[in-house]
Amino acid sequence: MEVSLHSHIGQHPNIIEWFATGEDNVWKWIAMEYAEGGDLFDKIEADVGVSQDIAHFYFTQLISGVSYMHSKGVGHRDIKPENILLSESGNLKIADFGLATLFEYNGNTKLSTTMCGSPPYIAPEVITCSKSTQSRNAPKAAGYSANLVDIWSCGVVLFVLLVGNTPWDQPTEESWEFQEYMGKGGHSSDDLWQKLPSSVLSLLRGMMNVDTKRRFNFEKIKTHPWYTRRNPLLTRDGKVTDPLALATKMLEGLRIDFSQQPTASQRARSSQDAMDIDTDEQPRFSFTQPETPIDDKMFDWERPARAKATAFSSSQPLNTNHAQSGMTTAADQAFESLADEPSMSQFTPAPSVPLSLTQHARRFHDIVPSYSLTRFFSHLSPPLLLELLSSALHSLCIPIPPVSQTQGRDHVGWIKIKTLDGRQCSLSGDIVVDTYRVGDAELLEVRFVKVKGDPLEWRRFFKNVVVLCKEGVYVPNS
Repeated sequence: MEVSLHSHIGQHPNIIEWFATGEDNVWKWIAMEYAEGGDLFDKIEADVGVSQDIAHFYFTQLISGVSYMHSKGVGHRDIKPENILLSESGNLKIADFGLATLFEYNGNTKLSTTMCGSPPYIAPEVITCSKSTQSRNAPKAAGYSANLVDIWSCGVVLFVLLVGNTPWDQPTEESWEFQEYMGKGGHSSDDLWQKLPSSVLSLLRGMMNVDTKRRFNFEKIKTHPWYTRRNPLLTRDGKVTDPLALATKMLEGLRIDFSQQPTASQRARSSQDAMDIDTDEQPRFSFTQPETPIDDKMFDWERPARAKATAFSSSQPLNTNHAQSGMTTAADQAFESLADEPSMSQFTPAPSVPLSLTQHARRFHDIVPSYSLTRFFSHLSPPLLLELLSSALHSLCIPIPPVSQTQGRDHVGWIKIKTLDGRQCSLSGDIVVDTYRVGDAELLEVRFVKVKGDPLEWRRFFKNVVVLCKEGVYVPNS
């Protein structure tokens, strides 16, 4: 079904292109366009979001891609940050059609009944429909319109772009945030809604209208004053006017404040205990009760690839007798060579992008790299750093194997993470520690590699660990 629908959509600049498919006695495979820019939301600050111009730019590209697939009769049904990628030039690409459906063909439309999507981004009628099919006593729902579900999800994505957080954990009565939104007709007094520009509120309320008959269609979206606003980043044909300016603004928006305490994405529920059981009798976990960590052996091709770094060459792990009281002169010089590393800008006291980056940049990814920015460098020895990481994860109530079991044959340290994020969705990945040599100095690079989950929640997790490990994090000009 995924192959059939993805190939049926055809080409669009904001949709990952399908090339071919095949199978043998071992594999079934799909060849698709490679989104070299990685996750869009890996480059967006958790709990902060981006400027209106950047949000507007990516929202218009999202709407362009979704409206095109709808014109082909295909509904995505899983619009969320994890499925929104970037091209090498920084343009938005919609990916993953594994839950897509054909809702219209030859003028005939059909409703869906399958439970699809991620709870924070899912439309309420999807959950209502699912519960009606599972319950013997509840009246059976006719189904939901896949195209209207996508519009709701696009509204939530716009919300996240602007504030760096989702409006609720799920659109059900179990969420007090959603209940307030419902009770006040979309005029929520929640702090997150107060952060939004007033000019965008009516657009969000229209796209996230619980009454599907009154929910905005693409015509209303594209004629809304906020959508038609002038944007210096956007050309008339939906492309970026200045890729370098866009990249610079995005990189400047990433910042880690070491004076802040670790944060969760979801505030405590006011009406229910966080360990309540859902109506479908499936247990839900609080922040302090994550799932048991996975301990299965990873296949070699699943190992995170070491990022390209022209200044570094891999070496053996640091000697445990390495000086721990301070950095040597050689180490100072090594850290100075990191001045042009894009991920370093997020640790500066004030948001800034190295002048050398912008001076020599020719393309978007020269400033905002394709690899993840959830990384830091340290001068600590491996035992000390691994102990610090373990302590931080323990403080966040994330279970991990004993440190001695995290050692990988090609890495100084390897910690597998599997937990639930603050919105009770699955979050998994790896913390990989590698050693690099610059001249006579040896440094440790710590990379947080997301395997599954919301990239914004992964960045929040990264920030929390970094704050707790601040004694071992190299901060430029400190």
